[in-house]
Amino acid sequence: MKRSAWRYLWTAVDIRRKLLITLAILIIYRLASHVPVPGVDRTIITNLLSQTSAASSLIGLMDLLSGGTVSQFSVLAMGVYPYITAQIILQLLVPIIPSLQARMNENPREGQKWMERWTYYLAVPMAALQAVGQINIISSLVGQPVIANFGLFGPNWLSSWTIVISMTGGTMFAIWLGELISEYGIRNQGLSLIIFAGIISRIPNSVSRILTDEANRVIGITLMIVFTVLVVFAIVFIQQGRRNVPVMYPGRRVGSRMSMPVKGTLPLMVNMAGMIPIIFAQSILTFPAILAGFFTGSSISGVKSFAASVVSIFGGQGDAYWIMYFFMVVLFTFFYTDVLFAQQNYGENLKKVGAQIPGIVRGEATQRYLTRVLRRITFPGALFLGIVAILPWFIGKIFSFGASTGLLLVSSSGLLIVVGVVRDLFFNIDAELRLHGYDENLLVR
Repeated sequence: MKRSAWRYLWTAVDIRRKLLITLAILIIYRLASHVPVPGVDRTIITNLLSQTSAASSLIGLMDLLSGGTVSQFSVLAMGVYPYITAQIILQLLVPIIPSLQARMNENPREGQKWMERWTYYLAVPMAALQAVGQINIISSLVGQPVIANFGLFGPNWLSSWTIVISMTGGTMFAIWLGELISEYGIRNQGLSLIIFAGIISRIPNSVSRILTDEANRVIGITLMIVFTVLVVFAIVFIQQGRRNVPVMYPGRRVGSRMSMPVKGTLPLMVNMAGMIPIIFAQSILTFPAILAGFFTGSSISGVKSFAASVVSIFGGQGDAYWIMYFFMVVLFTFFYTDVLFAQQNYGENLKKVGAQIPGIVRGEATQRYLTRVLRRITFPGALFLGIVAILPWFIGKIFSFGASTGLLLVSSSGLLIVVGVVRDLFFNIDAELRLHGYDENLLVR
């Protein structure tokens, strides 16, 4: 009789130790996320996040990726976001620079190590630039300094550089904690679990916003449950979707005989890009409004009016912004999926092992065929990501009461991360149980 291997989750000593280590590191991260940057005025951050502007949208996304540390403006205010940005930049540079593409193709394992090493190197200046950018942008948009007397080249340069270094060090500390989880805790999920923990920590605030609205408390809680369940179901359905392309692998020689070819499949995911297109679209679409925010107080009337019009278009308040946001997410989904798939080069890899898709010539023709199939199945995945991105605006159009995102336990983008992490965590733990002999098909102890 089959019995679930998960009943041994706590009795398996090795797995229990990994779970406890992971939990302990996450607690350390959450405690460190409350250590404030010296001299910061948190009320300014709170007021900015409560607005519906382009800057608040971008900072809200950064707050999501950092695990809620941006709203606290702690020394971990960037979280692991600079590392993710550095990783995306290097992934996009590989197909553009021939020498990098050649390095990845010649020795994929060494190429991957090179990518990881330079991702760490690039994350340091990205964290420093983002620290300065956060401080200056928030200060300019609010109209008052979020940190008093901040200036890298002014009379207070020493204290200012100390703040930047401490925030950069906080980012590297968060990355290090994530690596510790991947090495000693749940394998290969350190950074995602850190982001996951920050998103989950925001659930009580979402519930409290609905409960404080006495006039719509019952319908608010009901809609929160319904919307959250529907969104989670849709995310799981799309994330699990894939197209299994048939592949014939060559038989093996056993003595003087040759075994028959082996039938297999190559799974192509409907959503290979994950949440990256949402990050791309949000960052690029809000950049003009953030840049124009520096000139809204200009003494030149023409410059001031032009800056105001840019802010009104890309400010996140009008319907045009959300329509552009939807189409940019769809566009970036196709773009990023093509970049990732080109790096994997399935056509050449299948050719090396002697495998072939029935009816398709090996090599470049196989890669073109797979790319064509992937683009077709990416279309529903791209539409889904676009809908997830604009879901808060769509809900706000239907229901006028309360904050639009308050009708979800966390934002729709946050739910996308949460579901993905939980799904990966489930398969990871299940693989660990099987690796230690706790297989539901075997005789249990």
